[in-house]
Amino acid sequence: MEATVLEAQKLRPELIQRIEAMDDESLLLLHHLLLHVEKERLWHELATEAEADRRSGKLDRLPDIIREARLELRKG
Repeated sequence: MEATVLEAQKLRPELIQRIEAMDDESLLLLHHLLLHVEKERLWHELATEAEADRRSGKLDRLPDIIREARLELRKG
């Protein structure tokens, strides 16, 4: 882990310099790629947490909770 931190510290200034030198089209492409990577990371994290919740029984009452919420919305 420590080696990863050191490499990241060395890499950050290099990446910043390269980003600052990019033309607009390349910068937009990089932004799109970073959004995609972040989306994939978050999707994996969410799926992992949801599976853990399912296994622990936290989602067992979900259909009842949704049904109750829909009834309340119809009343309201």
